[in-house]
Amino acid sequence: MVKILVAEDDEHIAQLVAMHLEQEGYSVIVKHDGLTALQYASNHHVDLIIMDIMMPELDGLEVTKKLREHHSMPIIFLSAKTTDMDKITGLVIGADDYMTKPFNPMELVARVNAQLRRYRLLARSEPAEGAVLDRNGLRIDMDTRSVQLYDREVELTPKEFDILLLLAQHPRKVFSTENIFVQVWGETYMESANTVMVHIRTLRKKLGDDKNKWIKTVWGVGYSFNG
Repeated sequence: MVKILVAEDDEHIAQLVAMHLEQEGYSVIVKHDGLTALQYASNHHVDLIIMDIMMPELDGLEVTKKLREHHSMPIIFLSAKTTDMDKITGLVIGADDYMTKPFNPMELVARVNAQLRRYRLLARSEPAEGAVLDRNGLRIDMDTRSVQLYDREVELTPKEFDILLLLAQHPRKVFSTENIFVQVWGETYMESANTVMVHIRTLRKKLGDDKNKWIKTVWGVGYSFNG
């Protein structure tokens, strides 16, 4: 049975979410603070996490940062923080989706189903043994989802890795921001342009790409891999 962790300090919201997920046939574990949520997810198998941001002990952003060091399960933020920057920050640090409160429980269930479908497809689409892209000193290992630049390990979030891999697999092909979002996040999203731009900016910073050696901006069109 698919196990979902709900990390939410509001007991009423947690019970509401758990009820709808259980009606869908999922096993649900509820934690009311960030620290116990982190401890549970670190020591038990969890297929997906629904995460509040403003929680006691550790907030959802810190929990996500720590989980992304070792885990790749889908994470959906469910938060009262509603600005575009709040959403972009959540997605940049490693969340797969972001919903704001108040929310429609049925929409949340639909997003859970969509994230689990995408995660299963990715898990089944295992790359061939030795699937490594080597682009002039930039080494992308698809088996371990790791990146090295001139033998130096580059720590990327799952979405940063997916964007880099997408571009590197199609050198010099220009991808629009909307196209990148659809292919990496697996859905259409009206605010995709800002989200992709922030991810590209942090990706370039981690690659030391201040002169756009690796990722080239094609003004008015999108981005391409230049390695």
